[in-house]
Amino acid sequence: MKYSNKKYYQILLLIIFLFTTYSLHLNATIRYVSKSGTSTPPYLTWQTAADSIQKCINISVVGDTIYVANGVYQEQVVMIPGLSLIGAGMDSCVIYLSATGIPAVQVADTCILTGFKILLPNTLNTWGIQADQKGYESTIKLNRIVNASLGIYVRYSNPTLYNNTFQNIKTRGIWLFNSNSITRRNFINTDPNSQSGSVTGIFIEAFDFNCTPIIDSNYIIANYRADGIYKAPGTRSTITNNEIIMKGGGEGIFLHYYVSDSNWVHNNLIYAEQGIDAIYSNGNNYLYINNNYATGNFDNQQNSEYVISVGQNHTVKNNVVTNAERGVEAWATQNLIFKYNNVWNNGINYYGFIPDTTNLSVDPMIVNDDTTRGELDFHLQKYSPLIDAGDPTILDRDGSRSDIGLYGGPYGWTYTYQDLAPRPPHNVTAAIEDGFVKLSWNKNTEADFSHYRVYRDTVSILIYDSTKIRGETIDTFYYDNLPPVNRETRYYYVITAFDNQGNQSYPSEEINVLVTGLGEQPPIGYNGYRLLSNYPNPFNPSTIIPYRLKERGHVRLSIYDLKGELVRVLVNEWQERGYYEVMFQPNAEDKSKITKLEVPMGKTYSHLSSGMYIYSIQVIDESNIPVFTDSEKMILLK
Repeated sequence: MKYSNKKYYQILLLIIFLFTTYSLHLNATIRYVSKSGTSTPPYLTWQTAADSIQKCINISVVGDTIYVANGVYQEQVVMIPGLSLIGAGMDSCVIYLSATGIPAVQVADTCILTGFKILLPNTLNTWGIQADQKGYESTIKLNRIVNASLGIYVRYSNPTLYNNTFQNIKTRGIWLFNSNSITRRNFINTDPNSQSGSVTGIFIEAFDFNCTPIIDSNYIIANYRADGIYKAPGTRSTITNNEIIMKGGGEGIFLHYYVSDSNWVHNNLIYAEQGIDAIYSNGNNYLYINNNYATGNFDNQQNSEYVISVGQNHTVKNNVVTNAERGVEAWATQNLIFKYNNVWNNGINYYGFIPDTTNLSVDPMIVNDDTTRGELDFHLQKYSPLIDAGDPTILDRDGSRSDIGLYGGPYGWTYTYQDLAPRPPHNVTAAIEDGFVKLSWNKNTEADFSHYRVYRDTVSILIYDSTKIRGETIDTFYYDNLPPVNRETRYYYVITAFDNQGNQSYPSEEINVLVTGLGEQPPIGYNGYRLLSNYPNPFNPSTIIPYRLKERGHVRLSIYDLKGELVRVLVNEWQERGYYEVMFQPNAEDKSKITKLEVPMGKTYSHLSSGMYIYSIQVIDESNIPVFTDSEKMILLK
């Protein structure tokens, strides 16, 4: 094999560089930094540690490792190539920079930066970490960046950003410019009070399409007008398995117009407490949008925005869009491929095109899509109609035909489908018709639904057993023939749902009917304030606490032990009138992601032992007057 002179010298230079780097690493030194340290080098033990991170760096060489003890280090840190800078922990080892307009930490080539809290003033123009034209092959992981306008800025370099936490971000959590960075498993929470006009969890841009960054498995809370992921012109990005919680009316994933770039957007969850769009593209670039799940309160006040907005040259497969005001819009249909998606229960499912018959409009039957019943879980249930219903040319990880939804396709998960009971019947009402009590309720939409069962008693139905069964029906109404009454009598009803496997749901809200003589007065469904009995009780691992509000109010629902000590605040917010159910799950992992739950200092779920607990509700009206308080007992059995 023959080489040109140019090629020969390139190979020779590479060999010299690798040999030099290897030799330096063989002579690498471990150094130490401590707040109780000294200014006298070489800082080779904890007893002779440096009192400044930068002083220690200044005498270090390629391949050195610096360990930094707990404390607050008020300085800018500029790393050298090949340095490992290891802090004692992202909560207790703090780099604080009061200056604005410069990065707190400057990362160089082939560095490791881990274990620090980078704290900045709570103002604009503050800067956490920079890897600017340096930082090639570096690793930035397990750091916490607080109060930054810009958390991590990567420019013309390719570091790996892994497991970092960003709090109170004012403009951009991570900014990738002309970068092939792998950005994975970072937690980004934008500033809910930011006054910036452009706030983004992860911002991606490039001059051309040679950059192929990977944005994978990040968790982003997008507050006040913030976007989750914004891809500006340039790059060929892969955006997969990210979870974006929209809280402030921004965009979930925005894909900026450019004719030539291609991007892959797969298996992302976009959940809106308040959002505008989930996935939006404003141009005819080549996009591949597969197996994403979008649901929630997408606020389209101008009647022009849709949860997913796509157009020409886009390929859209295996996605789910549910429970929003407006579902999917196609602003152009040339070369648009839209197949095997499920768009269901939106005010308007489609606009601008008519989908073909490969697309579904059915209840997806996920494990839990209601934040009041515990943590969201978008895994499919065992009899979901979305199982093996995706594009047959796309396979799941287990080799079967792809599922529609969040965990289908090659970027998804392999998991066991749970056979869960149907949802409890909702919106039960009662009326007198021709001497009968007519009960009505909303229809269950599960694919494996079978029938309903009606229970009645003359006392509040705490235990619904076979002696209280009045009948069964496949309809959403039931006529009950009451016995003759010659005095005022109150009857209590609940309804449960069954599936084809015989699983029975929890009961509906209990409705009571006051009868003073048939035909004399209509039955009365309870419409006031009420704290209902939790079910099941005793319970393990979880229980549902129902309550009803007569009018809009501020609700605080709390759990106490028998000593009167606060264990958990389940609800602490304004709610409209109506019926609510909240899950209490003592042994669950407390992620505090979707719901704003409060836990007293030192209390965690794992601290709870078997025994009796008290749950209490307090409601304050809009005039700041307490209008309802009540409490009940429940028993946890471990």
